[in-house]
Amino acid sequence: MPSESAKELFRHTLATLAYRGGKAFDGVPDGFSDFRIAAGSRTAGEILAHIGDLLDWALIMAKEKHVWHESAPQAWDRDVERFATALAAFDAYIASDAPLQAAIDRLFQGPVADALTHVGQIAMMRRLAEAPLKGENYFRADIKLPPSSY
Repeated sequence: MPSESAKELFRHTLATLAYRGGKAFDGVPDGFSDFRIAAGSRTAGEILAHIGDLLDWALIMAKEKHVWHESAPQAWDRDVERFATALAAFDAYIASDAPLQAAIDRLFQGPVADALTHVGQIAMMRRLAEAPLKGENYFRADIKLPPSSY
């Protein structure tokens, strides 16, 4: 069982993922879901769907076992909602007294770190699609627990 301080740091990481995801996913231009950098690369919508898959995977591993499911992209707004819902459910489970069936460090180094990486990819793709994010000092960001839907 992880210590309370480890759980709080992990939950702050999830809140940071929610905050940064909210910045990257909000206000995208029409058609952005289909934007891809090069032939054979994932579209922005495929990456967002993959982030949802990662969060679903994290929750099921925390609860019981390793099960992976790959989803097809939906409309951008629906996958953004899926991101927020899956992240909130995962955080609620971590915050509960329920036992973790996967080590918290493994949950971080696998699905959570991967999701953070993919949020960065979407932010980069926005710049390439001429819809860059406004710069921000994330050190000063007011990030709260539990992760909100930004």
